[in-house]
Amino acid sequence: MAHGHKSNEKVVFVGDSRVKKGAGQQVPPDYTAFPGKSEAFIPNFLLKEWMVGCVVLVGFLVWTIAEPAPLGYPADPTNASFIPMPDWYFLFLYQFLKYPYVSQDYIILGTLGVPGVLFGGLLLAPFLDTGKERRFYRRPIASSLMFLSLIACIYLTVISWHHYEEQLKITNTIPEHHEREHKAEEAAAKGEEPPSAAKPEAAAVPIVEKNDPAYAVMEQAKCLTCHAVDMQGGGNIPALTGVGDRLEKDQLVEVITNGRGNGMPAFADQLSAEEIDQVATWLSKQKAPAE
Repeated sequence: MAHGHKSNEKVVFVGDSRVKKGAGQQVPPDYTAFPGKSEAFIPNFLLKEWMVGCVVLVGFLVWTIAEPAPLGYPADPTNASFIPMPDWYFLFLYQFLKYPYVSQDYIILGTLGVPGVLFGGLLLAPFLDTGKERRFYRRPIASSLMFLSLIACIYLTVISWHHYEEQLKITNTIPEHHEREHKAEEAAAKGEEPPSAAKPEAAAVPIVEKNDPAYAVMEQAKCLTCHAVDMQGGGNIPALTGVGDRLEKDQLVEVITNGRGNGMPAFADQLSAEEIDQVATWLSKQKAPAE
């Protein structure tokens, strides 16, 4: 029962049948409206946090679907022009690991130490920050760390993508997903079926007379660094197997001597005229086997 200091105050028992039951659902008051008060962690606060987490997760999933990670070609360790790139939501960590103080001799610090401190601090935040104040501008330490983390992630992501685009320009490389789109558009323009990764590609053209001394000359001149040891090329670098079906010996001499475009360098200063002629003669023999 409830009573005050007055002796003549009417006493009302909770179980009295004369007390009318309120209509509808009884909603507990919003404790945040009372200074110095708080609400129950379970279920009130936990339910709100869970709902916010669901909204953020759904938004993140929609973002990843709208900007899917490009499906690249199978990894080729012999392709020196390949530029590895993670999914866009890992670009900040990829750029972070490029810095010398978190890589090489300090790789453990960069891969386990710093991320462990950051995520560990995030998990321990409810136990470390036990203040009653919720307004972010009155929580300078927590708010500063949050804004600093967001700015760092955005900055590292932008820097990583800018560096990737610069590397594409320097190496004159077309990204794999762009190359696939171009091939699909060309096939559609010709009325042909677009290439599919599910279908096996045509068998590679074998190397003709691999024991020829010209192969060793090409190895010494670092030609196979780009064209690969099996001479199959990669990305926008053409294969040298079957090059004899596309170019004559004189054309090969011209390309080796003076280069071609931004991708193929000139070897006039590295190889003698005899070596260039030797390589061109051998490359002119690289033709697809007759069916």
